[in-house]
Amino acid sequence: MTKTIPPAASELKTIGLTPFTYCSDQPLFHVSAGVPILDALTQTSDLLSLAKSFAEDAAYAKDTDRHAWAAHYLTAMSKAVIDDVVKVLTPRPARTATESEE
Repeated sequence: MTKTIPPAASELKTIGLTPFTYCSDQPLFHVSAGVPILDALTQTSDLLSLAKSFAEDAAYAKDTDRHAWAAHYLTAMSKAVIDDVVKVLTPRPARTATESEE
């Protein structure tokens, strides 16, 4: 049995499997593959900070819902990035010899 050494976090990259913003039951956007996860999480922190500000603005602006929609889309993008990073970091179950041959 061989042991695999997990890659350092700085070497891990997004896998690009996570969609967000659907139109007619099809994803319009998705997370791009190949982005270093530390960079992706840094960008996500910025997106969530903006979403928080827009949500606060939406709580006070009674004449429009544009702040709420901006917060909605920013949080959807942020969630997709975090979900994609989790897929990278979550260990997959080992495949059996039969599964490997298929």
